[in-house]
Amino acid sequence: MQKKLFTIALGGLLAIGASAVALAQDTPPPPPNPSQDQAGPPQQGYGGRGMRMDPDRQLARLTRELSLTTDQQTQIKPLLVERQQKMQALMQDQSVAPEDRRAQMRSIMEGTNNSIKALLNEDQKQKFAAMQERMHHNGPGGPPPPPDGSAPQPQV
Repeated sequence: MQKKLFTIALGGLLAIGASAVALAQDTPPPPPNPSQDQAGPPQQGYGGRGMRMDPDRQLARLTRELSLTTDQQTQIKPLLVERQQKMQALMQDQSVAPEDRRAQMRSIMEGTNNSIKALLNEDQKQKFAAMQERMHHNGPGGPPPPPDGSAPQPQV
């Protein structure tokens, strides 16, 4: 009697498992995260945090948040492309120790940010500093600024 119950229970579990596998194979991949407000194809992240390094997406975000002029966009894009190339080369260099890689990445980021700041007016520099602060606290996919331009409200 116990063998019969065990066989039925095992058969039921196998049937459930097989249907779950079939269902998983038919399920399409999830849609892109709508909180990612940057357009374009996904790029490989750095540092395991999903940080996007696509220069076009970054330029679009900077243009939107800082109201960049066409001239500023033309000057900033090569800086973002150069940063992406340096970061990719650094990530592919397996001879660099992880601590050194982080320090070099920080240095590349700071250098690019300083070059970008040099191209901004005072209002844009303040907005850029706020963007950097949000990135530092919330990560690259942090919440966007409020539409009215006021300071973000603390979360309770």
